[in-house]
Amino acid sequence: MEPTSSPAFNPRIEARQRASALWATLLLLATLVGIVVLVFLLVDLVIKGGGRLTGHFFTNYMSFDPDRAGIKSALVGSLWLMLLTTLIAVPVGVGAAVWLEEYASRGRLMRLVQLNIANLAGVPSVIYGILGLTFFVRFLALDRSLLAGALTMALLILPVIVIATQEALRSVPKGLRESAYALGATRWQVIRSHLLPVAAPGILTGVILAVSRAVGETAPLIVIGGFVFIAFTPGSLLDPFTALPLQIFNWTGMPQASFRELAAAAILVLMVLLLAMNGAAIVLRNRFERNRPR
Repeated sequence: MEPTSSPAFNPRIEARQRASALWATLLLLATLVGIVVLVFLLVDLVIKGGGRLTGHFFTNYMSFDPDRAGIKSALVGSLWLMLLTTLIAVPVGVGAAVWLEEYASRGRLMRLVQLNIANLAGVPSVIYGILGLTFFVRFLALDRSLLAGALTMALLILPVIVIATQEALRSVPKGLRESAYALGATRWQVIRSHLLPVAAPGILTGVILAVSRAVGETAPLIVIGGFVFIAFTPGSLLDPFTALPLQIFNWTGMPQASFRELAAAAILVLMVLLLAMNGAAIVLRNRFERNRPR
């Protein structure tokens, strides 16, 4: 009898295994290269800007003297921008996602709307800046105010929040909906008492990550005309504003090395802010995962 060839020694299977091992190796090397470059950049930032992280750096306003310049107005402006963007984008985004998932009828129009939302999530941020400049700054005559900046950033992250909320709602088991309807609950009662609490971890994570993106964006703020030199903090929604990305952009263009050191220090502050927001997303997600109804 002729020996039968085992599938383990099939040349095609061996070729696939070698290709999989090669791709895994390349992926590992690419990851290591990215980590090494990131560590190098972080070390370079700490070396250049670590000495500038003093108390005066956080309490002083901007100045043409690098020894007296600080990020107080930029930091406060970023915090205000983050808060207003969240207050505008989250209710609208979550409400739109709930309507699309639970109330809207399926059909060609619905598929077109979903396609447009997905496309808007990938539009470059500078396009939103042009939209904000045209509609909020000029048409609504909000000028280069904090409100105009927050509305522009809200438009930027709105598709991301809608998509994240829809995915979180879709992950809720259908049996939960059916059991609630079987007990006589209305659609809104099911959404309010069952779907949103169960989907809260995914929604919250998507919201925080979207707001983190808005905090680090520079192009939309430049396009709508955000200020790079302000020696005061905003007192109302219609006041001029600046933000950390704008201040970093301004300092990196200065010829003096001292301003580039200030830019490195501001980048470290911005990175800490973004890491804190991402850490908060992880903590809150885990907390909601433990406390959500089963």
